[in-house]
Amino acid sequence: MRHRYAHRRLSRTSSHRASLLRNLCTSLILEERIETTVAKAKELRPFAEKAITLGKRANTAEKPADVVHARRVASAFFHTGNRTGQDRLPDGGYNRPRPERTAGVAAVSKLFDELAKRYETRPGGYTRIIKLGPRKGDGAEMAIIELVDRPEKVEKAAPAAKETGKKPGFFGRFRRKKGDEAAESEGEA
Repeated sequence: MRHRYAHRRLSRTSSHRASLLRNLCTSLILEERIETTVAKAKELRPFAEKAITLGKRANTAEKPADVVHARRVASAFFHTGNRTGQDRLPDGGYNRPRPERTAGVAAVSKLFDELAKRYETRPGGYTRIIKLGPRKGDGAEMAIIELVDRPEKVEKAAPAAKETGKKPGFFGRFRRKKGDEAAESEGEA
């Protein structure tokens, strides 16, 4: 029996599992849509929704200290910020420009600035899981997890596919030759 065993282990140690969830949550907040396995998506859903709820709580906080506290607690849901060891080299060059924000810092700022405002009237259910079917390599069930009510991004239209000259068949093994097309059209008529 499996009573009172919460969450999936995902074939990982607890520290590896926590790191995986933080990495997936960081990607979900930044990209707003990621593709992963169904088991990982189901584990990620409550993890990410707690982070978004923290962002909403900071928007309604009355004291500035509560906002700072919510940001610090929410930063535990993402990977760390800027690297400290390589920011300043021992040559004394402290007046260098700041390094770019890493994914964790960018995710926290996006969570509190953009997503908390977007979901301030929504009582919960910020994510959606769409099942895709088995992965070709190992048969793992794949899914897309995405944030609901996200603005639809207009993707660039793919350039028109060139005619490859392949005959429909088993993985396109049979290629048409220029003379075969004329012979087929005469044979059909």
